[in-house]
Amino acid sequence: MRRHLLLTTDAVGGVWQYSTGLASALQPFGYQVTLAAMGPPLSEAQRAAAAAIPNLRLVETGLELDWLAAGPDAIMKAEACLAGMAADLRADLVQLHTPALASAGRFACPVIAMLHSCVASWWSAVRGGPMPEDFVWRTALVRQGLLRATLGIAPSTAFAQEARRIYGIPLRAVHNGRSLPVRQRAMQDIVFTAGRLWDEGKNLRTLDEAADRIAVPFKAAGSLVSPDGAALSFKALQPLGMLDGAVLAEHLGSRPVFASAALYEPFGLAVLEAAQAGCALILSNIPTFRELWNGAAIFIDARDAGGFAHAIEDVLHDGSARLKAGQAAQERARRYTPATMASRMAAHYAAVQRRAAA
Repeated sequence: MRRHLLLTTDAVGGVWQYSTGLASALQPFGYQVTLAAMGPPLSEAQRAAAAAIPNLRLVETGLELDWLAAGPDAIMKAEACLAGMAADLRADLVQLHTPALASAGRFACPVIAMLHSCVASWWSAVRGGPMPEDFVWRTALVRQGLLRATLGIAPSTAFAQEARRIYGIPLRAVHNGRSLPVRQRAMQDIVFTAGRLWDEGKNLRTLDEAADRIAVPFKAAGSLVSPDGAALSFKALQPLGMLDGAVLAEHLGSRPVFASAALYEPFGLAVLEAAQAGCALILSNIPTFRELWNGAAIFIDARDAGGFAHAIEDVLHDGSARLKAGQAAQERARRYTPATMASRMAAHYAAVQRRAAA
């Protein structure tokens, strides 16, 4: 029996890769997916990627992203529009990329609320102390959405536990999956990182200090400019700007040493992409990375630039150990595939639909 899923997505960043990967991997489970993209207009590459997925229909809603909204009204408007879309489509269920979009309880069908990240957990990990008012009302909407959703899901057990500490609501954990085809080439003595470089939670300052202490190039892929227009600059890191999947795969094909000093990471798709390519991983010692990569990565205190530099130099100077580390990361990455993710999500979909029908 064909089932219809309305899936919302953030067109900016890793949620887009998550959503398109999930939609494609749900095809064997009999799901037709309407992907409702929120935020700025999609790129032609994004539209082409969506068009290549047989069971997906793309709708560019123009609705404002929750994390860029000036106040709750924009999120309430978005929820009303999406609930109307779900009704018009006769969707069997809805999966929201943020629980805030379920805060008013407008959906008539079962709702899966995916908590990819949230400002409250980011603030706790990166800044600490009382949150600013702008974060307080956003956190309240997320809590209300988790209460109203049929089921809340997080991308790692570590993040689900942190969310329960903040919101007092249990979430299930389903690891993200990603497939980035990479053709391996001769290994190069380069260090690499990727992500939203402007995000303070990615802690690029530590990596910049580490880059200043090592003798090989340290390249960084991703946006340097935050949504409010603030730009990040480096003294030693070599920024590459935003890379599409093909160019990123080419960089990873030479199996650079991959480093992340993140203070906050609910999952970390960039780490998974590097691991799939066979890169040795040097990661910050945070709960999420420990959960996903323990035994397949080197862990350093997130703010220890000297520790990162020392670990990078050690890996670069021991080719045999570097190769083994990359192979261990690649083996671990086989746990985190789109097919595995879709299988677990499909099981949750079936369970909430059975509950709704009972």
